Amino acid sequence: MNKIVAINGSPKGKASNTNVMVGAFLKGAQAAGAETVNVFLAEKDVKHCRGCFSCWLSTPGQCVIKDAMAEILALCEGVDIFVLATPLYFDNISGMLKDFMDRMIVKGDPHFEKGSNGECRHLKRIDAPSPKLVMISNCGFSERSHFQVISHWIKRAALNMKTEVLGEFYAAQGGLLSINTDELRPIITGYLRNLENAGRAIALGQSVSEETKRLLEQNFIPDEVYIQKANSYFDTVLNNK
Repeated sequence: MNKIVAINGSPKGKASNTNVMVGAFLKGAQAAGAETVNVFLAEKDVKHCRGCFSCWLSTPGQCVIKDAMAEILALCEGVDIFVLATPLYFDNISGMLKDFMDRMIVKGDPHFEKGSNGECRHLKRIDAPSPKLVMISNCGFSERSHFQVISHWIKRAALNMKTEVLGEFYAAQGGLLSINTDELRPIITGYLRNLENAGRAIALGQSVSEETKRLLEQNFIPDEVYIQKANSYFDTVLNNK
């Protein structure tokens, strides 16, 4: 049975559109028999990495910062798959998720080696398979091109962790994920069902089908309609201040 740990990097935590996506993915994984853990960084005190390298050179495997990171790492014990989830912030992952990933340095070893692609990598402190990765993100814009940096980043993270990316799931027009209207409800329900299917497949060690990928890459409503409705909403809020 796979153990899947989701790290939600949205400052909105359980109330986030990011959690709507993660919840659907984990629901599918649970249906396939996976053990799942959903960590909300918004509820945890995870400080910035100090770059002191004490966890490498003075107290190997132990960080000098006493905060919630040790608790989170304990929850991740035996993890097979990491789901890294974030809203799009300035074309990249959130600061919360970046802090968490920076603190994962505690799992590494300072020594260098050349990887198969000819680039230097650090060794792992413990010679054991790294968890595989899944990336989940959403943004308020309509175009999937806004996820280019995150998509590149997760692939580089996999290189550094000596693992692989099992899936990337990006929702443009992400603000619609939590809007419950008669018009949108069947569209969002169908989208989340496809995310469940993706979670089920990955938990079973299968590839996500091309049809599921195609359906997950479609926008919820036409761009011009979305932009008009979004701008109308912002105008209403601003005019009522």
